[in-house]
Amino acid sequence: FLLTGIPGLEDLHMWISIPFCFTYIMTLLGNSMVLLTVRLDKSLHEPMYYFISMLAVIDLIFSTAVVPKMLGVFWLDSREIGFETCFIQMFFIHTFTAVESGVLLAMSFDRYIAICNPLRYSTILTSSRIIQIGLLSLARGTGVMTPLMCLLTSLPYCKTRVIPHSYCEHMAVVELACADPSVSDLYSLIVATLLVGTDSIFITFSYGMILRSVMRFPSQEARLKALRTCGSHISIILLFYIGGLLSMYLQMFSFGLAPHVQVLVADFYLTVPPMLNPLIYGIKMKQIQGGIFKLL
Repeated sequence: FLLTGIPGLEDLHMWISIPFCFTYIMTLLGNSMVLLTVRLDKSLHEPMYYFISMLAVIDLIFSTAVVPKMLGVFWLDSREIGFETCFIQMFFIHTFTAVESGVLLAMSFDRYIAICNPLRYSTILTSSRIIQIGLLSLARGTGVMTPLMCLLTSLPYCKTRVIPHSYCEHMAVVELACADPSVSDLYSLIVATLLVGTDSIFITFSYGMILRSVMRFPSQEARLKALRTCGSHISIILLFYIGGLLSMYLQMFSFGLAPHVQVLVADFYLTVPPMLNPLIYGIKMKQIQGGIFKLL
């Protein structure tokens, strides 16, 4: 396949690459700093920070699957991407999107136990159980995305080799198939609906229970303190789900937007949230802040 980069803006690729390069460097530094801080600071060896570490690992893998090739297109005009490589990239994007959704669900469960049942927090969320949750999220993402990749790679692609995108975006690749992709489209729609729908329903239910429990606290100060512990997590959830839905719908329906706007929105969704996640946790959580300052 041949990647076009940003359709219609090929002459500006060098300038466009600057913010993407900056976000990738910040993603590497920010998430690596979070991982190192949690690893070295024993006071952060708690379930919530283990989940934050999982999120940091996902963001590093997610960005590295996309950005280096994107910068290769922008800087070196390295537009070619092998058939297998293209679908491996797509597999990583889809799989770790599903894994991140699972980790965000686990983090909402963590906040629910911490606020609504604090006396059993350490017995429910043990280290072994946290590892099991992480492996289960990975297994779920891999398990549901492997059949999708099998369906997509079995299609014949003969319309054109050109993908009007800066990476192997699912819908842009499927449009190149010269056979009916309705089975893979139906499967991907069902998987996306079940994963995002189920996770978001349980996350909403968790925060509904948290809010109900917090409203029973005797003092206003206690309520605010409990809600503040959820602030960063809610910010990450909104960034992940709202950004993902916006990007998906813009790829499905153009709404009269120019192709380069659709591509830029998809590119920013894959690069900006992994950079912002460690910043949000670093700003909103004093423990992470203090750990980073101590490390420095």
